[in-house]
Amino acid sequence: MSQTTFQGSFVALVTPFHEGRVDEAKLRELVEFHVTHGTDGIIPCGTTGESPTLSHDEHKRVVEIVVESAGRRLPVIAGTGSNSTAEAIDLTRHAERAGAAGALVVNPYYNKPTQEGLYRHFRAVAESVAFPILLYNIQSRTAINVETATLARLVRDCRNIAGVKGASGSLDQMSQVIAACGPDFSVLSGDDNITLPLLAIGGHGVVSVIANIVPRETADMVHAALEGDFKRARDLHYRLFPLARAAFLETNPIPIKEAMAMAGMLEPEFRLPMCRMSDANRETLRSILRQYALVK
Repeated sequence: MSQTTFQGSFVALVTPFHEGRVDEAKLRELVEFHVTHGTDGIIPCGTTGESPTLSHDEHKRVVEIVVESAGRRLPVIAGTGSNSTAEAIDLTRHAERAGAAGALVVNPYYNKPTQEGLYRHFRAVAESVAFPILLYNIQSRTAINVETATLARLVRDCRNIAGVKGASGSLDQMSQVIAACGPDFSVLSGDDNITLPLLAIGGHGVVSVIANIVPRETADMVHAALEGDFKRARDLHYRLFPLARAAFLETNPIPIKEAMAMAGMLEPEFRLPMCRMSDANRETLRSILRQYALVK
């Protein structure tokens, strides 16, 4: 594997709030929780981190706190994407200055750029920094898909584009990417429920939502598969599968933050337009969490 290859279990870290503000003390606690429970890397300020409702100052502060708290114990890949190329460059440069190991850059959302526009956007971000860039391809939230030919062109032209978080749910597309971009290009699952299938076809790991609450088991499943122990990986996949499905009872990150609140890990606080889970779904979630001894 090349030095810029990311593999393993990366947590898509939630952003804790208290009375409308980022809870910095709790954020540090969560980083320490992952350091001591087997997570391979931390990704703040992504979808799960409610980045669209963080101000730029808050966004930068969250990245700084996570990098500082992780120290050199875990790599931090900062979410730095935007629908504005200039804003994405600003956030990505800040993450590099703050000491992050790389940046996760989502498709420009709402704009609906062409494939040429996507290519120019990601190339401009990549060329603005020296550290590794991971693309975050999630058509369901951005209205546009980075086609494999566009991704392969970027990988050819930008030495620091090191991987992709694929959240299309399509193993067909991920197979195309692995074939087109080679074994040193990191392909990470953006969907917990298909992490194991992706690993079986040559993927490198996951950017996990459920690792926020079950980091050790998520990492154990990924490591088992990477080591070729697919019997153990399959057993863990099916153990985690109900939780992976429950994490999307409502829009992410509502269920995972509610689950963490039930487990006493943080306050169930969101920023509009995210809001509390419905009572019916909360009871469904609670019953699933009991299977993992996370709540009474």
